[in-house]
Amino acid sequence: MLRIGLLSDTHSYLDEGILNALRDCDEIWHAGDIGSVEVADTLAGIKPLVAVTGNIDGGILRRMFPNDQIFEREGLKIWITHIGGYPSHYPASIKKKMEEIKPGLFICGHSHILKVIPDKQYNLLHMNPGAAGQHGFHVYRTIIRFTIDQGKIKNAEVVELGRRGRIPGGK
Repeated sequence: MLRIGLLSDTHSYLDEGILNALRDCDEIWHAGDIGSVEVADTLAGIKPLVAVTGNIDGGILRRMFPNDQIFEREGLKIWITHIGGYPSHYPASIKKKMEEIKPGLFICGHSHILKVIPDKQYNLLHMNPGAAGQHGFHVYRTIIRFTIDQGKIKNAEVVELGRRGRIPGGK
């Protein structure tokens, strides 16, 4: 059994609310637009970090993390990418790879819109944790925590981190 903390679109921002929500997880997964090496290093200092780059991530972050992570945990195949669309609205390139990879869990970020949707066409669960950072049009900052147990996703919960807007003490 593995407890996951999933976030995206931090855009160089972390605060104690994010860090506290991730401390009881076994791994942290970041679906891109990390924003800074400091954010990646801070997250990796808490728990093992699996991350992908997003469209705002440059230079050093692109050398640290790939565009896609495809891996298995607890018998579940996972694909994380930053720009992925959502069920019935995937770009052609994602559809093609979806048929090749056949993940049980597909994770993306980019839209800043929280979504957890079963996708019957590809027989998977689609997750977008919304945005944990301050930049963008989203109103509430969110992450998702869930458990993977013997190939099944359990105990999924959305953690609301408060309204978007600068909070003192953010990193």
